[in-house]
Amino acid sequence: MLEIPVIRWGNPYESLEKAEVVHFESGDKLAEVHQANGGLVKMDMRKADKARAALKKIDIYELVDMCAKAGDLYLDAELPLGNGTQTPEQFCNIQSASTGLPEIMCRKNMDKLAFMMKNMKDILDALTRGLPLEILQKGYGMEDRGVMVSYQATSPVLGLVLPSNSPGVHTLWTPCIPMQIGLVLKPGSAEPWTPYRLASAMQQAGIPKEAISLYPGPHEVGNAVTELCRRVMIFGGQATVDKYSGNPNVQVHGPGFSKILLGDDVVDDWENYLDLMVDSVLVNGGRSCINASAIYASRHTEEIADAIAKRLAEVHPQPMNDPNAQLAAFTNPDVAEAMHNQIEDGLKEGGVTEVTAKYRGAERLEKHDRYAFLRPTVIHATDPNAALAKAEYMFPFVSVVECPQAKMIKTIGPTLVCTALTDNEAWSTELVEAVNIDRLNIGKVKTVQLNWLQPHEGNIVDFLFRSRAFQNQPPQPV
Repeated sequence: MLEIPVIRWGNPYESLEKAEVVHFESGDKLAEVHQANGGLVKMDMRKADKARAALKKIDIYELVDMCAKAGDLYLDAELPLGNGTQTPEQFCNIQSASTGLPEIMCRKNMDKLAFMMKNMKDILDALTRGLPLEILQKGYGMEDRGVMVSYQATSPVLGLVLPSNSPGVHTLWTPCIPMQIGLVLKPGSAEPWTPYRLASAMQQAGIPKEAISLYPGPHEVGNAVTELCRRVMIFGGQATVDKYSGNPNVQVHGPGFSKILLGDDVVDDWENYLDLMVDSVLVNGGRSCINASAIYASRHTEEIADAIAKRLAEVHPQPMNDPNAQLAAFTNPDVAEAMHNQIEDGLKEGGVTEVTAKYRGAERLEKHDRYAFLRPTVIHATDPNAALAKAEYMFPFVSVVECPQAKMIKTIGPTLVCTALTDNEAWSTELVEAVNIDRLNIGKVKTVQLNWLQPHEGNIVDFLFRSRAFQNQPPQPV
């Protein structure tokens, strides 16, 4: 049986408490994961400065090269894991078995992470806006334009409370290591595989093991990480976002409420954008915060919703090892049923209609004893304020909302990714100025189409370093 220890600054630690990770369909035990507790985290955080100190002994450009090597190892090598080893194929298989994510999606997420690691120099160059990396290492230096600048690390480590639903989020923290910031990771209970494999690949590539801790465990561990680390990244729902909204030390990644807006100048040719709209809703099983949850247009909304519904109604549950699988399973069937019931309640409200029901030939909810699927759902909304017009769910769900172009920016609310389909320069300028939009795409760019040379949601460099005034008087001759 695979046993996975707690990792305390690179050293394995076996706990009396263990948690089973099981196959979501059969219930068969996949692994036992040793459990940390809040007291253990508190004890170890006294040594957090040593994690950064270990990384600062290595030149920052050498760490970048190590990350590239780690990316290759993560993607292709058989790596140590607990009391055994794990091949890439075994990784995809066990990740799929515990999370309900099809194996093909697991592999695609591996590719994303490996790309990030192997292109770390370019990514850091973009995130730092061309800052010479040795300035981060030394703390001060001359920019290319001949100006003295100083950047101070705000924390020796970044704490992370990680989710189980989408492995792609791990791309957000990988730049920490080459910036010489240690990692304190609380893995998701059903998805310890990615952080452990990345940590193993980094160690095999020569990155100091004492720079990384992994603390699988109950909620108290996440609370301890959040309380004790000076900088923390958390993933959660809207309640988590609201809880930490006023805390500058915590960067919360919650629902995206990503959207597509069709401008009046192009909406009559909406068929030209059908593939873009379908992919934005469907890719990665609709689980990502960058999947489109709403599409806004001033006219043709019934036709748009109908066309998308016809396409998405063809998508149905398939075995996890099917290379054509497009839907992820819910490993807790009650969660899927609650979402289904919430949608049904929302449909009782005026101004919204489900369009997919007439095409899919089956119920939205397919519930089994240990898991469930939710089939894609397309809503047509004539009322932009209806609850379902503003909803986001962890499966392919989208509302096509009828709304005048002049009211769209104000109506859409907080939006992680906005794809605006328009050639109208005046409206494009309004969109650029809109403070409720984080990532803005103007033109034919899918909401799920990321540019890795741009920050995903908040710049991790700005989060982990602060700019400050610095003057250095040259030594005087004796």
